[in-house]
Amino acid sequence: MKILTITVATIVFLGEIHAGSAPAFPQAWPAGSEKPDPAEIFQHGQEALAKNDLDAAEADFRKVLSLNPRSATAYANLGVVEMRRQNWDKALAHFSAAEKLAPRMTGVRLDIGIVEYRRANYAAAIAPLTSVLREEPHSTQARFLLGFCYSFTGRFADAAKTLEPLWPQMSNNFTYLYVLGISAYHSGNAELDKKAVDRLVEIGEDKPEFHLLLGKSFLNSTDYGKALAEFQKAEAANPNLPFLHFNMGMAYFRMGKTESAESEFRKDIALEPDMAYNYEQLALLHLQQAREADAERELQEALKREPRLPTSLLELAKLYQHRGDNAQALRLLDSAVSLAPDNQNVHFARGQVLLKLGRKEESRKELAIAQKLIDAGLNKDRAAMQEILVPNPELAQQP
Repeated sequence: MKILTITVATIVFLGEIHAGSAPAFPQAWPAGSEKPDPAEIFQHGQEALAKNDLDAAEADFRKVLSLNPRSATAYANLGVVEMRRQNWDKALAHFSAAEKLAPRMTGVRLDIGIVEYRRANYAAAIAPLTSVLREEPHSTQARFLLGFCYSFTGRFADAAKTLEPLWPQMSNNFTYLYVLGISAYHSGNAELDKKAVDRLVEIGEDKPEFHLLLGKSFLNSTDYGKALAEFQKAEAANPNLPFLHFNMGMAYFRMGKTESAESEFRKDIALEPDMAYNYEQLALLHLQQAREADAERELQEALKREPRLPTSLLELAKLYQHRGDNAQALRLLDSAVSLAPDNQNVHFARGQVLLKLGRKEESRKELAIAQKLIDAGLNKDRAAMQEILVPNPELAQQP
């Protein structure tokens, strides 16, 4: 007789069956066949998932859903399968289905927050992570990610307030100290900023990763000379350190040294050919130089790797608008506005394109939204801060 090891997820799944969340299983089975045991199939899928046998796990959880289409835990585990494959859109679809069936499962909302974080959709991650932290105030992961999302969306005071309670357990973590320090600096909390930077220096031990993050901290506070000095120390220790040349390129770009910036971005592309931000920054550099054909090529490369970059969508739309392809420009701006609904530049560009297309009433509404955002003092502060901040592709790898 086979004995199953019952996991917590299996117990939850059995509870789903007991609670009647699924329709009745078929009453008739082919002659000579046994009625499938959904709990056993589910447990087999759990075991496959534990071994990272993703194909087998997926097959089992899909079998469970064929028997029990309302199993939130099966959907949630399919989400985990797709997370491990880094198929973020598919993972989000599965987790959303699980949340709809079981809205009280905080673990599912945490997973939704993680997926949104991993695909750099930080604004969308805030609501699910906030709900998790409200129900589980001691959740380190939810607090950590929520603080990072606040910081990456310009809500620095919220970020510092959220992250500071993690100090006892996280003060040996480079990235935590970096984000806490940046958030404290930009929210005017000089004491907390100094505390974070001093601790970062204390634990750094001259590691290249330490110099990278310390340099990035200087970069985000616009001290480009100090930033470059730290990046060069990191390069001396490990010239192939992930994301190093991207950040060096950003420092040179901000200093107006465009040839050096382009060289660094291309070095990072050689090491990380799928990192979209390198292509986006090259495009912005080319636009400054009026090299529109080169900029268009780089923007397309960026969006090929990450279709959810509002800046790339906006700038490519402007290029299409400039040459009269307003229909294509509008398609790009529709995507951009869904990703950055509070970006006044996106709304303004969309309003202009709608006007060119003769859609005057829609244009008027869009331009009114842009003007409202421009007039909002808080939004102006955040927009200005976002112009200073450097993208954080290295930190999207954290959870």
